[in-house]
Amino acid sequence: MADTDHLTPLSRLLTAIQASPTEETTIEIPDDWLQGRAIYGGLSAALCLQSVLSQSKTLPPLRSAQLAFVAPAGPGVILAPRILREGKSAVFAAADMCRDDGAVAARATFCFGRARPSKLSYADVVAPDVAEPEAAPPFFEMPDGQLMGPEFARHFDSRHAAGALPMGQAETPEFVAWMRHRDPGITSTAVALAALADALPPAAMACFDAPAPVSSMTWQFDMLDAAPQTTDGWWLCRSAAEAIDEGYAAQTMTIWNRDCRPILVGRQQVAVFY
Repeated sequence: MADTDHLTPLSRLLTAIQASPTEETTIEIPDDWLQGRAIYGGLSAALCLQSVLSQSKTLPPLRSAQLAFVAPAGPGVILAPRILREGKSAVFAAADMCRDDGAVAARATFCFGRARPSKLSYADVVAPDVAEPEAAPPFFEMPDGQLMGPEFARHFDSRHAAGALPMGQAETPEFVAWMRHRDPGITSTAVALAALADALPPAAMACFDAPAPVSSMTWQFDMLDAAPQTTDGWWLCRSAAEAIDEGYAAQTMTIWNRDCRPILVGRQQVAVFY
C-alpha cells in the first residue's frame, strides 16, 4: 500500500482525549481519518468510548454498545460523556459526539458489566475456514498498489480471506477479511476493536458494479470477551447483509481472534444510495 508516514496514528487521537482536563473534549479529526466529508463510524464509536473511559477510571469491562449516527461529523467535534447509572455489577454510560455548532452527530450508549458466577457457558459462533492472513491477498489494495477504498483504510492492514470484494457484482453480499491496526501504539482493547470493527465496507457494496454512496445509520455490538486479545494484531472480520431493500441494508458483523475465538457480534443498518 502507499506510504503511510503522513497518517495520524489512532493512538495519538486517543491520547489527546485521555489528557483532556475537562469532561467535554474538543478534538480535530485529520483528513486521513475521514470517509468523504465525515468521520467514519468505527472511529466515532472508538472516540465516544474513549471519552467515557477517560472520565470514569474504574469502569468494568465493556459488554455492549449502541450507536446512532445522526449526522455527518468532522473535522472538528466535541465529545460529551456521562454516566447514566451505576449498579452493583452493571454501569450504563453515554457519549454524544457534537459538531462545532452544537448539533449531535453521533450518540452512543455503553453497557459495562462485572463478571458474575454462572452455571452457563455456551457459544455457537463458528469462524469460517479461511487461509492465514500471511497467505491472503490485500483487501483494500489493488494489484498496482493503489488504494481501493476510503482514505481511512490506509490505517489498517487488510487481507481478503473469503467472500466478495467491493463492487464485485456478487450474488451474495458478504465480506470476510483479516484486519489489524498499522499503528504500533495500538494494543488489544475494546476501543481499538471498535475502531477496527467497522472498517470493512457495508456488505451491500459486494453487489455494486460501480462506486456509490453508503452511510451507516445505526450500529449495535456485543463484546463476547471481557479482555479481547489476539496474535500479531490480526482479527478475522465478517460482514454479511441479510436484507437489502428500499435503499437500506441490514447486516450482521462478527469478529474472531487469530485462534478463531469469537470476540464480537453486531448488527448494523446502512443507507444505500445505489
